[in-house]
Amino acid sequence: MSASIRKNGLNVADIGSYLLMVFAFTFPIYVALGNLVAALIILLWLFEGRFAEKWQEARNNPVVVSFLIFVAIHLLGMLWTTDLAWGLVILKKQWKFLLLPTFMSFVRREHVRYYILAFLLAISMSELLSYAIWFGLIPPFGSATAENPTPFMSHISYNPFLAFAVYLLLENLLFGETLSRWQRFAYGIFVCTMTVNMFITGGRAGQIMYFLVLALVAFQFFKKNLLKALLFCGVFIPAIFLLSYNSSQIFHERVDLAVYQVSHFEEMRKDVAQMQVSSVGLRLTYFLNSLEIIRNHPLFGVGTGDFRLAYAVINQKNSPGIDLPDHPHNMYLLVGTQLGLVGLLIFLSIFRNQIKQALKSDDPVRQAVGIGMPLLFMVIMLSDTYLLGHYTTLLFVFFSAILYKNYEPA
Repeated sequence: MSASIRKNGLNVADIGSYLLMVFAFTFPIYVALGNLVAALIILLWLFEGRFAEKWQEARNNPVVVSFLIFVAIHLLGMLWTTDLAWGLVILKKQWKFLLLPTFMSFVRREHVRYYILAFLLAISMSELLSYAIWFGLIPPFGSATAENPTPFMSHISYNPFLAFAVYLLLENLLFGETLSRWQRFAYGIFVCTMTVNMFITGGRAGQIMYFLVLALVAFQFFKKNLLKALLFCGVFIPAIFLLSYNSSQIFHERVDLAVYQVSHFEEMRKDVAQMQVSSVGLRLTYFLNSLEIIRNHPLFGVGTGDFRLAYAVINQKNSPGIDLPDHPHNMYLLVGTQLGLVGLLIFLSIFRNQIKQALKSDDPVRQAVGIGMPLLFMVIMLSDTYLLGHYTTLLFVFFSAILYKNYEPA
């Protein structure tokens, strides 16, 4: 073992990698424990030293650079922010992006399967507890209710986590080269049980992400036969949708509600009381009002902390009486209103660099998931600010560290 990864006789690189496994298991389950493990990883990173070497590794990785520039423009956006207090709230939420180079410095190629397995164990445990609540075996706890059994986190985050776990399982089943027969059997069982769990819980964005996962896997698996991929998507995805729609009350009700709210948006927006309880109607209102802010401040936006102030002015003009949001429930609109087209281009460069980096991978699973993860997030961020929330941002950052590290040739 080289001296560069030892400190006072300790193998710091190994300890850091093991802590990443612990983090992969803890952060989907318990916020405080996940944050504690993240803090330990940061302290270990500082204790290890090698800062010049780490900086060189970071600057040579385009994904890390795009993350750092995205954080930097939030800091720069404070210069034209009026509401400095709220600007600091938004700025503090960016700390999770700074974890990427820290995590990446401890990621080891031979441990990648264990990071993924630790994450899948956490989601499997969450899923089993969700079933236990649904069947009435244990009382609801945390964010869960009997009708919407999502333990540990709300359905807004739980269902995207579940969909991403299904994606990892399917990619390993199809492209993994080291799985035993029993592992393949277990992975297949959990794909089925997680699919059912997806539709007894209420996260519509995660459910959309699930259908996208199926389509993405089909096109990645049948990449040499477009007709087969289209046939799979045209048969199996509608079949799963119809089966879920007719067998899951919560899925049935939420689909009907979304369709009703979209089709009756114009008449509902005339009634403040109806709009206040219309999640889809509110999102459409946020969309229209936020676009007006972007048109008024196209290049650099209103500043890191001024979305709420700018939105209040537009809301009073276009939709008086509607409660003011902290964000527009759309990541692109949030970045566009705060930081303008410049910030939006920097934001989009993250996903461009992720896909370019994934295409260089020599591992079929890392390459497939490395291309798929940014595409999945790019879609669900149309419905909420998933890279502002705690859980989903950590999911994105943690797997970015695994998928886009510049690994040395095997």
